[in-house]
Amino acid sequence: MTDPATPAPVTPAATTSAPAPPIPAFPATGRRVLVSGASRGLGRAVAHAFAENGDRVAVHYGSRRADAEETLAALPGSGHVLLGADLADPSGAAALTGAAVEALGGLDVLVNNAAVNTPHPPATTPYDEWAAAWQQHVTVNLLGTAHLSHGAAQAMIAQGTGGRIVNIGSRGAFRGEPDHPAYGATKAAVHALGQSLAVALAPYGIAVASVAPGFIGTERVAHRLTGAEGAAIRTQSPFGRVAVPEEVAAAVRWLASPEAQWSSGAVLDLNGASYLRT
Repeated sequence: MTDPATPAPVTPAATTSAPAPPIPAFPATGRRVLVSGASRGLGRAVAHAFAENGDRVAVHYGSRRADAEETLAALPGSGHVLLGADLADPSGAAALTGAAVEALGGLDVLVNNAAVNTPHPPATTPYDEWAAAWQQHVTVNLLGTAHLSHGAAQAMIAQGTGGRIVNIGSRGAFRGEPDHPAYGATKAAVHALGQSLAVALAPYGIAVASVAPGFIGTERVAHRLTGAEGAAIRTQSPFGRVAVPEEVAAAVRWLASPEAQWSSGAVLDLNGASYLRT
């Protein structure tokens, strides 16, 4: 008898006259996982959540190798690997997915966490700095995510075993980011990309979803959580605090679970009721 909590195998849409083989049910553990931008902060928490689940994790870093090595050393379990790549370069993204597939023996889950977020308020930023900020945000946040997703999808399709792609978006895609407009815009694009991929990849048993966190207490923004600015940020939520990385990581891990297949295409708000939308 089939466990009602386990999704039934999926058969991909036929592309030839021959019937396609059925896709097996997606596993709950023992998976091969690539987490981009996992050197610290949310990426580190996501890598730990999957490792704790019994999965093997490829820890990606861009420039913070020492931090990434700390992430790797602290992961429970075994079989984890460290991979460096510049996601601003399309060839770097392609190389990263290839290296993850080779090191892990395949790829079941991709978490697109790597991103840049530098201030560039439109009223006070000189044009050359403004243009450079937009170029950097689009190249890393949007194109890096798109290129990694393409490589991961190709690997998952070739395996014939389905997969999961989870994108880290942002509350800023909905409420706006006045001092970081390129960040908000690229995260909105990441949400839209995830929904397009969800439709395109469902016939192959690949589910794609995004999370839209609010403020998260990580090393990168610790300086903003002190004094009056920190108090104002915490009052954005009726809980009177900001998220801890582990809360968001838990949601990411669930979206990569077998039970979450029907959430494909979703954008999950994780902002402590600091921004409500319908």
